[in-house]
Amino acid sequence: MTHQVDGPDRAHRRPDGVSDATVEALGKLGEALECVERARGHLYELHQLIGHADLTLDEAVELFRAAGHPGIAERIDRDLLGRNVVAGRWTFQLVEEFDDGYHALFREMDRRARDELVGGRRHLYEAEMKERRRSRGRPGHEARPAEG
Repeated sequence: MTHQVDGPDRAHRRPDGVSDATVEALGKLGEALECVERARGHLYELHQLIGHADLTLDEAVELFRAAGHPGIAERIDRDLLGRNVVAGRWTFQLVEEFDDGYHALFREMDRRARDELVGGRRHLYEAEMKERRRSRGRPGHEARPAEG
């Protein structure tokens, strides 16, 4: 038998004494982190697309040679194939530096703020927004999955 409990679970309830301003600030920090996570995905997309383009150049070079354009083939092979995308770096190096630097620090700052202020709880702002916006008692508007 399942039992439906109303309200957020303990992990998504504001600890006693935590102000609205604190929950809002943590929510904004979390929103910023989510933007950085999306940017990270785009950086990985760039990494994969540039890698694919570079490997595709092998085929283009061969096709130019076969079509009787050895000068163009040689220019692409010598000056573009395997070239750094920024000074001294391929995209894998950009990804590693981003992950180990900016991204790691951003995640650490988010985790530390949550640990210090709300015992590590995540998405409190969203959990409270859900409580304000859902229609209690309506199907599809439950606070959380039924307990079994």
